[in-house]
Amino acid sequence: MTQVDTRTERPSPAAQQRGWHDADVSFAKSGPDSLTLHAVRLLGFADVRRVARRFQQDLHESTERLLDMEALGWVTRSEFGGTSGWSLTERGRAEGERRLALEVDTAGARTAVAAVHERFLPLNGRFQETVTRWQIRPLPGVPMAANDHTDHSWDDRVLEVLGSLGRRLRPLETELTAVLARFGGYSDRFDLALDQAVRGEARWVDGVGIDSCHAVWMQLHEDLLATLGIDRGHET
Repeated sequence: MTQVDTRTERPSPAAQQRGWHDADVSFAKSGPDSLTLHAVRLLGFADVRRVARRFQQDLHESTERLLDMEALGWVTRSEFGGTSGWSLTERGRAEGERRLALEVDTAGARTAVAAVHERFLPLNGRFQETVTRWQIRPLPGVPMAANDHTDHSWDDRVLEVLGSLGRRLRPLETELTAVLARFGGYSDRFDLALDQAVRGEARWVDGVGIDSCHAVWMQLHEDLLATLGIDRGHET
């Protein structure tokens, strides 16, 4: 089995001397253990294939890491609705947050990530409203009628808004990946899902268990919150 590194990775002496100031920004690449643990957090509940695929890691090595992390009490394997998968324990969540905090401060990236998060928030509000419009299409006397996707003009307008949001997401990702490599890929994944939806595959907007627009967006949101140590219930 692989050996999970449980040590606290300290910054270089030079970084410690300058106090890890945000002005001293450097590019940071996450280690494999941290990426596996973070993938479980972002996915919430997922089998090993999805965990490995999240950051393009080797399947066998990811399996070994998860087993090691299970022994450490960081992750747990369970079954739900006939599907088995991995999820974080409270101890694993705390360990992940410790690693993320160290990573972002060592890279001097906190100010940059916080600035992106601030600009992301209004986009997130618009995104939530847009997904609701995808799921609900009011009818006379039925204001909460489920969208049956027979009104193509309605759906096309929703998809146009999603496309606009996707284009505004890309420059935010560019700023994030300049300091933390693991933020890469969100825009491409969102665009791929949107392309499928435009081709008539409605589930790629808000489907569960696939890289739908909603899943990708929510993972980015969780990534920002986790990186900054913000509780979702106290986000402003």
